[in-house]
Amino acid sequence: MNLSTVDRPATIDARLRLIIALGFAATVALQSPLLAQGLQREEAIDAIVGSEVKTEEVEAESASSRILAAIDATAQNAERVRKTFSLDEIDIVFLPDLEEKDSSIASAIAENKDEIAMLREAIEGSALFFHAVDSRSIQLRDVVALEYAERGGVTIFVKGGASGN
Repeated sequence: MNLSTVDRPATIDARLRLIIALGFAATVALQSPLLAQGLQREEAIDAIVGSEVKTEEVEAESASSRILAAIDATAQNAERVRKTFSLDEIDIVFLPDLEEKDSSIASAIAENKDEIAMLREAIEGSALFFHAVDSRSIQLRDVVALEYAERGGVTIFVKGGASGN
């Protein structure tokens, strides 16, 4: 009696079961959520930003020359934001009195609105900058300018007060 013909169907059946089991395992693995570190955790934000984010509130007119220079350099700074992966220091400066329509800063913002939109997109696309801004509950629409310092830091100018006004 030849047993090889009797064993063959069992071998095909075992292979078929193995293929079905592997297919089922792959399906379950693809549908289960990934176990990754959440970006909302404070430790994750600190690891991404890499340094403490400092905030201060100043009157727009007292820093008008810095703000105007930063607005003029917005297109170049938006490009630098895309290329920046680490910073020594991030300062966020709130400008609570920026809503005044007759100021030179308001005029510069209106004239450079396309470049400022580009800067906001660059910040949104950068984990470093986005989490620095987001960690202080700042809306991207309130970012008006960004200034690079020579010592490896950045100042982000934001419309409104530190309390969200």
